[in-house]
Amino acid sequence: MIGSGGNPKWTRNSQDGLQGFCDANWASQEHHHSTSGYIFTIDGGAMSWSSKKQGIVALLMTKAKYVSLMHAAKEALWIWAFLSEIAKPLHHPTKLFCDNQSAIAISKNDQYHACTKHIDIQHHFICDHTDCGAIMVKYCPMAENATNIFTKVLPAPKLEGLMLTMGLCSA
Repeated sequence: MIGSGGNPKWTRNSQDGLQGFCDANWASQEHHHSTSGYIFTIDGGAMSWSSKKQGIVALLMTKAKYVSLMHAAKEALWIWAFLSEIAKPLHHPTKLFCDNQSAIAISKNDQYHACTKHIDIQHHFICDHTDCGAIMVKYCPMAENATNIFTKVLPAPKLEGLMLTMGLCSA
């Protein structure tokens, strides 16, 4: 665990290339909109991040996390295309870490779609990109998800550990 002195699985010394983390804080505000966040690192250094209110009110935590996953997938595809234009092409798939097993299952398996018709069709585009191998969605325990910085109030030791995960140093 990060806050207890241990090193997270994802550190600044990583040579994993492009990888991302995404999260959402399901309806924790008065307006009941969830806040989505994502961060992308290249070889352990933060290079793109976002935190913003979702445009929809998610009735389920899975939907809020899935919408966050969809926004992160769009950013991953854009970063991949951009870096391929200005440098050498990156190797697919881009790893995208999420802390919700249900959202991951929906992104990988069409059989869940009959039960999730309430999730807009536009959000299901991630399935196409996981099917073709452009994105690999993987589980990341909530305690080690770097996007907690954007979606949760954290104690100082936890914040510092997540900053190291993103390749940032404390002042």
